[in-house]
Order: sequence, then C-alpha cells, then structure tokens
Amino acid sequence: MNTETKMSKTLESVKERLTTIRAGRANPAMLNGIMVSYYGTPTPIQGLANITVPEARQLLIKPFDKSCIKDIEKAIIEANLGVNPTNNGEMVIITIPELTEDRRREYVKLAKNIGEEGKVALRNIRQEDKDEILSAKYPEDEEKLMLEDLQETINKYAKLIDDEIKLKEEELMKV
Repeated sequence: MNTETKMSKTLESVKERLTTIRAGRANPAMLNGIMVSYYGTPTPIQGLANITVPEARQLLIKPFDKSCIKDIEKAIIEANLGVNPTNNGEMVIITIPELTEDRRREYVKLAKNIGEEGKVALRNIRQEDKDEILSAKYPEDEEKLMLEDLQETINKYAKLIDDEIKLKEEELMKV
C-alpha cells in the first residue's frame, strides 16, 4: 500500500469520526457504531431499521422487525448521545435538543482531538515510509527528493484534516 493511499484512508477515517459529532441537527450518521443486541448478536442499528430525518432536529428509526424496538431504544440510551429516544410501538423517535454553548465548545474540543489523532496517524505513516526510504540505500540526491515528496504529501493531508476540523467547528458554533 502506498503512502498516498494510507494517508487518504486516514483522512476518510477522520471525516467519518467527525460525522458522529452532532451539531444540533439530526444526522443518521450520529447512530454509526451503535450496536443493538438482536437475538443475542450485536448488530449495527442500520442493519435493523430504516433511519429517516423528517425534520431538521428529528430522527425516525423504523425497525424491520418490531420485536427489537425496545432493544434499539436501549442501545441508543446506552450509547450516551445526549438524546432521549421515545418509542411509540411502531418506531423510535429521537428529538435532537438545541446545543448549549458549553456543549458546543466540548464538541469543538472533541473534533480537534479527532483531528490531532489523524495527524498523529499521518506522522506514523511518514515515519514508516521514511525508514523504508533510508534503509533502501538510494543515491543521496534521489533519497533527498523522495523525502521531500513524502513531506509534501503529509503537509497536503495535514492541511486537508485542518480544513475538515475548521468546517466542523464552524458547523458546531453556528447557532
């Protein structure tokens, strides 16, 4: 796997993790990673139900099998998303509350931490590739060019991560 591929996967991972931070609007991605115990097997919530956004601040989760509605509700509560699901017997309804200023700042911090973790991953990729280049015993000028290319690539992806964090921060702070 080449450097560019590894770094783009890191960027995608950061973007995916940022979508789980809610910004006061309903987004089905905020339920990513929630596992529901379905007949004793942990199953992703998306595999058990249709998730729709009828209004800007509401999610409807309509299970394919109504017998698991309580389990879905329980899994959402245990995920500690800061929302209270309600169950009307047919579907689970989540109303997203307005974010307080403190909560917004908390989420911005979380977004920055995710970005920093992404940059650490980029630096680890750079170090692995740098070690490979140095151990391959290339001619000095070729080695220098390869290391410069590597640094340009990491700078490009670090900037892309910064841009994603800045977008998320603006989204979170918009009232």
